[in-house]
Amino acid sequence: MSLILASQSASRRAMLDAAGVAYTAMPAHIDEAGVKASLLAANHSPRDIADALAEVKAIKISQAHPAALVLGSDSIVARADGVLLDKPADRETAQQHLASLSGGTHHLISAAVVAEQGRPVWRHVDQARLVVRSLSPAFIEAYLDDEWPAIAQCVGCFRIEGRGVTLFDRIEGNHFTILGMPLLPVLGYLRQRGTMAS
Repeated sequence: MSLILASQSASRRAMLDAAGVAYTAMPAHIDEAGVKASLLAANHSPRDIADALAEVKAIKISQAHPAALVLGSDSIVARADGVLLDKPADRETAQQHLASLSGGTHHLISAAVVAEQGRPVWRHVDQARLVVRSLSPAFIEAYLDDEWPAIAQCVGCFRIEGRGVTLFDRIEGNHFTILGMPLLPVLGYLRQRGTMAS
């Protein structure tokens, strides 16, 4: 059975590529901001928001390609004060996000949902805890000089596989979750379905 990744995320594609997964990438083009705002208004948790966004992406593509397995994924960054961060719209917003994370702890929640014939058939949500060291304004500016605009598509304004690792004092959680998808459970499900060799 063919697999469609309902995303154009470079990090998610890189994870599947490195694992030798055969797939087609197809962006879902959903109104993420609208879905997130609606869920926040209904007092849903960051975990449930990540899960719902992954599901909406998977179902949208699955409805158009019912014979395929469709993998939707999403990540949410939640500060200790409960504020959720989105992808930064511009460098100034990225600077504000990094300053707000400085010296604090935040959680990164990554969800994956597989849909088939227009309905979800499998899901997994994982969470990592990240402790950001105190970042000086000069460090943030130098960091953005090196990393902007590459991090414009990164919730939390970092690529953990690159310079982003220098932001942290401590990280607790699965590496793949931090990259944006709970890969090992996804691979387990694909093996179970026969999409990958077991």
